[in-house]
Amino acid sequence: MKKSLCSIRAIGMAALAALLAACATPPPAEPLRVQVLALNDFHGNLLPPQPFRLYKSDGSEERIAVGGAEALATAVKQLRAGKPHHVFVAAGDLIGGSPLLSALFRDEPTLESLSAMGLHFSAVGNHEFDLGRDELLRRQRGGCHPVEGCKGPQPFTGAKFRYLAASTIDEATGQPLLPAYAIKHFDGIPVGFIGLTLKGTPQLVMPSGVAGLRFEDEAEAINRAVPELRKQGAETIVVLIHEGGYPVVRNAPDACDGLSGPILDILQRMDRAVDLVVTGHTHRAYNCVIDGRRVTSGDRFGTILTDIELRIDRRTRDVVATEARNVLVRLDQFAKDPEQTQLLAGYIERARPLRERVIGRTAAEVRAERDATGASAMGGLIADAQLEATRSAGAEIAFMNTCGIRSGLAYREGGVLRFEDLYTAQPFGNQLITVSLTGAELMGLLRRQYRSQQSCNQLQVSRGFSYTWDASRPAEDRVLQASLNGEPLQATREYRVTINNFMHLGGDGFVEFARGRQPVTGPLDVDALEALVKTQGTLQAPPLGRIKRLN
Repeated sequence: MKKSLCSIRAIGMAALAALLAACATPPPAEPLRVQVLALNDFHGNLLPPQPFRLYKSDGSEERIAVGGAEALATAVKQLRAGKPHHVFVAAGDLIGGSPLLSALFRDEPTLESLSAMGLHFSAVGNHEFDLGRDELLRRQRGGCHPVEGCKGPQPFTGAKFRYLAASTIDEATGQPLLPAYAIKHFDGIPVGFIGLTLKGTPQLVMPSGVAGLRFEDEAEAINRAVPELRKQGAETIVVLIHEGGYPVVRNAPDACDGLSGPILDILQRMDRAVDLVVTGHTHRAYNCVIDGRRVTSGDRFGTILTDIELRIDRRTRDVVATEARNVLVRLDQFAKDPEQTQLLAGYIERARPLRERVIGRTAAEVRAERDATGASAMGGLIADAQLEATRSAGAEIAFMNTCGIRSGLAYREGGVLRFEDLYTAQPFGNQLITVSLTGAELMGLLRRQYRSQQSCNQLQVSRGFSYTWDASRPAEDRVLQASLNGEPLQATREYRVTINNFMHLGGDGFVEFARGRQPVTGPLDVDALEALVKTQGTLQAPPLGRIKRLN
């Protein structure tokens, strides 16, 4: 049947309207870009630590002045400039094992400094528990210390960022000691942050620091929190975990070659809904994509700030892409932040008499970096100091745990050594203990060093003691022989051995030390080191060679 002109015109207008409507449909929205700035293992380094050693491809080394709260705060401000959606997070050990300027005030200046920088969330690390749960809670909530009172230039009001502790369970309540996770919204889109420390925390702190607490499996704690976050609409999930790995290349900030270590097993068992994993604990720098998700770490002591971008689909609320880079906090690129300078000034003035007390000189730098055998000059120096300080208790051998050594001794100002230099190297205030162990027990201790890849397992040894190990042999059978003053250890003879009280309690897994007999308490570790410096006048680092390696 013949259509009328009106009907044809109506059909044409409808088609045109449909076409115009189709053309007017907006293109898919651009992903939401969220910047995550990340820090780990700051350890109260409010002032610049020793220079970062950047190893180049030609084998040369460049020393770069980095770190300190003043430059770090400027780096945070500059990196987030022009980025409206940003968050500043950390992966634990912000405090504990700190240099004197922070430790003298129970790390309150560090918490104030990071709060002023705008830190939002941090995982707890093992060092957050150094002084116990009650002290951690005080540092979060504020208030003067119940015994020492307030020692700083102003009352301490607590950290303004939120500590997260998904795997740390209060055994009295069955609940996490601190929140397991937090949510932050960006342009209406929720992003979840889960924070936790490593399961092995009880082996890394004094037992009194974790009494009444249970540290659960890391992956299980994460997987327990993920569904709770998703119920609240968070499809983008970030994990802040105080556990990490070891890349083959050290001090190449964005390298990831041959990454090994505990974090890999945790990643394999972690819920696939997790999009980004910010790690710490191992004091390494790496920037990886492992099985489709970004995994980062920013060295230690505030030397590196990790700059991460998450691209989030606005419809699904999930991550579609990530980018990241590890940025050296170079002092020649990031100026001092005035707010931080003012904050630190009051603490610096109060600490000045103790910090600047001159105790001697050093003929050259004493380095803490270990050679291929596992020995370091600083480790040998500390072990020698502890041996000499406990001779009256019959000490014949002294051992020092590697992770108790926080730095070497720099050469500056004509070699002048101040108390703060020694305290920075040994900030834990551990007491020396001398015990009796048989030669067979000592051999068991030496072999235990190689049970895993954890760097803390290496023992530094005092002069007169030596041993040989073979890297090609099974881990528990690597130590071939050991001797004292040139004589092989006798299996049944008892030797007097000095260690610090952390190791005496089985710290770093060396449970044999806890079985030592006839314990005699000695001086503080840092006092022993000071005594050695004063005795020598001009300090000479001991030569390496006490530990010998085959293959």
